[in-house]
Amino acid sequence: MAAELSVSSPLAHFDSAELLDALSTGIIVLDAHLCVVYANVGAQDLLSMSLNQARGRPVQELFRDSALGALLRRSLDRNEPCAGHEIELSACGPPSGREPVVVDVTVTPLEGQVTGTHLLIELADARARQRITRESELLSRLDGSRLMVRQLAHEIKNPLGGLRGAAQLLDRELHDGTLKEYTTVIINEADRLRALVDSMLGPTRAPQMTGVNIHEICEHVFHLLRSEAPAGVTIERDYDPSLPSGEFDRNEIIQAMLNVARNALQALPPAGGRLILRTRALSNTTIGTVRHRLVADIQIEDNGHGVPPQLHRSLFYPLVTGRANGSGLGLAVAQELVARHRGIIEFESQPGRTVFSVLLPLEADA
Repeated sequence: MAAELSVSSPLAHFDSAELLDALSTGIIVLDAHLCVVYANVGAQDLLSMSLNQARGRPVQELFRDSALGALLRRSLDRNEPCAGHEIELSACGPPSGREPVVVDVTVTPLEGQVTGTHLLIELADARARQRITRESELLSRLDGSRLMVRQLAHEIKNPLGGLRGAAQLLDRELHDGTLKEYTTVIINEADRLRALVDSMLGPTRAPQMTGVNIHEICEHVFHLLRSEAPAGVTIERDYDPSLPSGEFDRNEIIQAMLNVARNALQALPPAGGRLILRTRALSNTTIGTVRHRLVADIQIEDNGHGVPPQLHRSLFYPLVTGRANGSGLGLAVAQELVARHRGIIEFESQPGRTVFSVLLPLEADA
């Protein structure tokens, strides 16, 4: 049933606007034509849109077609509350730099004595929950993948060692130099496969933690990338000077960043390619299920073709690659190295803009 108001307009002409502005939840009121009448500060911040921009405009002019419109009309037609979860709202019009917002929505009809039916919309940012769920799933998959790889490596190493040993014994018995070429090939290929298996397993020693300045690491990686980048590729820096130092294994973090950045370099177009090395400080950030007071966000952004959608869920698995000549180990090893520092690597990708974020806690768990 619709809520009854004993006033002549919804929310009593919004005399309680100060109270609504104090809420972190976004509140929007629409009239019967689905035009915006009111939006509190929470809604304006969440949608990156001022009340002056939104007031009087139909919802369909503000956001591209989404499940929101159907939800509003259902609530209006049935005159009853409706709810929707993880609805994506993208601003209409030309690209504005605003990212789509994912929200949980509750719609409640309001009946005014004079103004008739209005809709009260409650918007709750669902991106944090989505992120926690995605990271927990990723970490869980990594644990399963790590166990599978270790078991597979054990099964491969045993016959591989026997194969190499037999080739060495055969090499000693052969006196024909032409035949020895074949045993040399067998031994070299066995060594190559063993190195490949070892790289899949990742480092075996514990991280050597020391006080490290993140920007010193970034500068080291920047200079290496600049020397490796082909002509026509631009590499830029965008550092947050407020980012403090942390306790890391310097070599492992450098290796993780290089693996991600080199992967990005290979995805760049031959002309006009651009890679940005960016740092930001994040406060009260959850990684998996653990909340950290301060986290370093090291972003590697490129304007390449993007990660194929079919690889999004499996990108950090060993031997998964989108390139014909790729080993599929670079990102898997990078994720393992960062996970050893209680961190995680995330990414978002679309053609023309891919951002990998290396998240590293700078303080003890909160």
